[in-house]
Amino acid sequence: MIKILFQIQDNKLFVQERKRLNTEQKTLINTNTITQNELVFSDEYISKNTNIINSFLHELVTNFNIDTMIIKEMRIVNLVLSAVKNIKNLQNLYLLEETVVNYKICESIIKTNSINRVSLYNIPMFLIELLDKEGIIVESRNEILFLSNFMKENMLDNFSSIYYKTSINLSLPLSKMDEDDFLAFININKYLKRIYIDNLRKDDLENILDILEEYRLKNITIYIDQNIHDLELIDYLKKLNKKKNYGIKFKINYSEEYIEDNIMSQIHLNTIKLCIFIALFLVSSLVVFVFSSNYISMQKVDDIKDDINDIMAEYKEQKEEENKTPTEPEESEEPTTPEENEPDTESPIEEQPEEPKKMTNDLQALLQINKDTVGWLKVNNTNVDYPVVQYTDNDYYLNRNFKGQKDNSGWVFMDYRADSVNLSQNTIIFGHNMYYSGVMFGTLYKAKYSSWYTKKENQIIEFDTLYENLKWQIFSIYVVPNTNDYLIADFSTEEKFNEFLNLITKRSIYNFNTPVAGNDKILTLSTCSNNGKNRLVIHAVLLDN
Repeated sequence: MIKILFQIQDNKLFVQERKRLNTEQKTLINTNTITQNELVFSDEYISKNTNIINSFLHELVTNFNIDTMIIKEMRIVNLVLSAVKNIKNLQNLYLLEETVVNYKICESIIKTNSINRVSLYNIPMFLIELLDKEGIIVESRNEILFLSNFMKENMLDNFSSIYYKTSINLSLPLSKMDEDDFLAFININKYLKRIYIDNLRKDDLENILDILEEYRLKNITIYIDQNIHDLELIDYLKKLNKKKNYGIKFKINYSEEYIEDNIMSQIHLNTIKLCIFIALFLVSSLVVFVFSSNYISMQKVDDIKDDINDIMAEYKEQKEEENKTPTEPEESEEPTTPEENEPDTESPIEEQPEEPKKMTNDLQALLQINKDTVGWLKVNNTNVDYPVVQYTDNDYYLNRNFKGQKDNSGWVFMDYRADSVNLSQNTIIFGHNMYYSGVMFGTLYKAKYSSWYTKKENQIIEFDTLYENLKWQIFSIYVVPNTNDYLIADFSTEEKFNEFLNLITKRSIYNFNTPVAGNDKILTLSTCSNNGKNRLVIHAVLLDN
């Protein structure tokens, strides 16, 4: 703790450190008036009671009509200026100590809001410029305006050069004046990105880093230009780079000795890094390709569904219009004579051919888009809700969509052997497992989980043909290695069909207790699983509508 004396001399406020107090003064409390013209305060008391001291000094300065303050020691300037802030009468400041004024003192002078003239021993040009911008006149008692090595080396001779500087050189260790000017630079500058350091030592570097951290400077690269061969220092810099402390990066100029000793390990390390980079690039490219491909597939499916909905809606409107329009009664044919109607008993009775089924389902509208349309499949709580097509083989729709366009997602299609009019005993429907996009059978994997297959609503599948609307109840779900034993459309005997039913029911991951008889018709949904190594299969029996 130090004592600071405020004394009135010749209508000026004189301030200095009080080295010794007489016996009478020592008995007085720091805040008491020692004489009519003297006050003594501790630095601690001033720091904690700035407003009180300010009010007291304001009264004193006003009563004695004081306009000038003289401060003897430079180290108490900032504290004293904080105590006289906003005292309007104090317009002149005189600094006695013959030393260079630094940035912090200039900042304190500006904050007093009253001082407009300063007399001092020496001050850098850029600080004169700073004070001048605030309307403060500076008088220097030294003809030469001295610059520190830091300022000279970086040619920082005016305020704007300091403010806009993007790179600086630091010659370590810094002198006290260099460090003060470096702090001033940090306070003023707004664009610093690079620091070049010579003669690096660990202690000096830590000091620089502490300053950068204190002023929260980030995104700065420190270039170590010294030809370093100190392995301990190199390891220290590498650790700093990994930790990324202070948001600072380091770039090191290694010595030839270090490079020769470590060239092979560096080559190996760079090779490993390159391989990792290439691997990451390939994986990233693959991921981007997969997701972009899936996105395109989803968009195509959505566009096709929009066209399907438009066609269906238009078809329904036409039917409604036709139902509203009255039809003319047909003219009755002339009655035939009994002789004409009388059968010829001598001619044999010919067997009448079975009439073909008539399309009653609105799905026939989809034949306008694709003549291969045979029905519509919907599986609850999945994305499976598509028209089904059938071709003369099982390859065509593996890579073509409903419009016959090339598409890696393919489409949902019926086995080429199946009868789409009078359904086969086993109607088989295929679809790609487009897991990432969720199109086709991409969401059918949900059927493997109990949360899905135990719900009654999910156990009913809708598969409508062009001729009738049909519902099917699931009786078996399983995953099986690649096999064709469940892909049989028709059976020569009921016994063989029962054997088949027994086989696929035993495979089921859940006992649905759904009765299936040898004269029933079943529906089979098949898609790949586990990257094509297995097959996910769902069997359902046709319900009696």
